[in-house]
Amino acid sequence: KGPKGELTRVLPEAMDIKKDGEEIVVTRPNDLKKNKALHGLTRTLIYNMVVGVTEGYEKVLEVNGVGYRAQKQGKKLVLSLGYSHPVEMEDPEGIETVLDGQNKIIVKGIDKEKVGQYAAEIRSKRAPEPYKGKGIQIRY
Repeated sequence: KGPKGELTRVLPEAMDIKKDGEEIVVTRPNDLKKNKALHGLTRTLIYNMVVGVTEGYEKVLEVNGVGYRAQKQGKKLVLSLGYSHPVEMEDPEGIETVLDGQNKIIVKGIDKEKVGQYAAEIRSKRAPEPYKGKGIQIRY
């Protein structure tokens, strides 16, 4: 729980997770290679959830190309990408898209995985071509 919302996730059972005051402590039962990997994974997943509910995540996409533009209609993102039809995408639950001009899309949310996935889905509608960079690029 945090100021931006609440996240829940199923974490590996092998790890021992305790809340110690303001800190969350993750311990592993032994030093097997698999448990070391799960320990790092669990720690990172919890960290990403904490950052998400306190600060949130965002990805910036840039639409480059003649006649390529993005528009917002309610919860729908409408992309004109040189196809014979506009590409419409519905914002998933917990994800918000904000337009900065006609060629900058900002994807915001509290779940790092969902923000990255939706940004990748938008990019896949017209990936940047290698010569002039026309298409949708993920900036940062």
